[in-house]
Amino acid sequence: MTSFPFALYDAFSAHAFGGSQAAVITDTAPIDRARRHKIAREIGMPATAFVEEIGVDWVAVQFISTVMELPMCGHGTICLFTHLLESGLVTLDEAGSRSFELRLPKASASVELSRRDDNRYQVMLDIRAPTFEPAPPHTGVLLTLLGLDAGALDADLPLETARGDFVHLVVPLADLAAMRAIGPDFVGMVDFCNAHGIETIAVFCREVENPENTIHVRDFCPAVGVSESAAAGTTNAALSSYLLRHDLLPAGKNIIRLNAEQGLELGRPSSIQSIVTPADDGIARLQVGGVATRVVDGQVYL
Repeated sequence: MTSFPFALYDAFSAHAFGGSQAAVITDTAPIDRARRHKIAREIGMPATAFVEEIGVDWVAVQFISTVMELPMCGHGTICLFTHLLESGLVTLDEAGSRSFELRLPKASASVELSRRDDNRYQVMLDIRAPTFEPAPPHTGVLLTLLGLDAGALDADLPLETARGDFVHLVVPLADLAAMRAIGPDFVGMVDFCNAHGIETIAVFCREVENPENTIHVRDFCPAVGVSESAAAGTTNAALSSYLLRHDLLPAGKNIIRLNAEQGLELGRPSSIQSIVTPADDGIARLQVGGVATRVVDGQVYL
């Protein structure tokens, strides 16, 4: 019997039992991909990170959900690098920061690591800025799937599709009352998403519970194996891009920092930080990140 080091973290939460969960398994180069999918289903988390190799300034990893390989995973990256730092498998420089390349099977991205004033590790992932197009012309069907009527929508903002590492249907709602009134039909959502090439339904409003936050988010992802995500980095990066696109972020700033609250309806409160560097023709740089908290560690036996 062979064993592999295993840890479970809660991403985008400074406390246990908040945020979105991801497992991290190291030394997994000997595990073939078919068995990795079985392990991910057995663990049952929204994402499992299989660490294949760690270089001087890069980490090779594969993210797998319970149903598919993930092309990118924001919350999984936060958990991954927090675990590598806490385990001493990677270290910060004398200034308390460091950059790594995240190498995935079909993509790569830059990750910035630092130590916060409270001694927690901060992980910020570069995300490819999405492109936008009109939403599928079936708003009535979508509202039925969310258990809402047309009055729940934000009348000043359009529904749009954001295409990046994932394809998000961005749905702006009027207020927190509308967010709390959602009664999702997850089975119907899977059919709707598959029919329109959508992977997550990203619902947000500009009214927030914590005045330090910019938006309140709920993200429905049954098409990729998670009914509702308690915290989603790639989704919040897309929403930050949407806010900039519709002039809802402070103008005239070289760097815009914003926080999103998510997971409150699930009892798993999350704080997701985004950093947007605007350019004349859109976005020069887009980062998303936060902290993660270790909940479980041990061994996976094969």
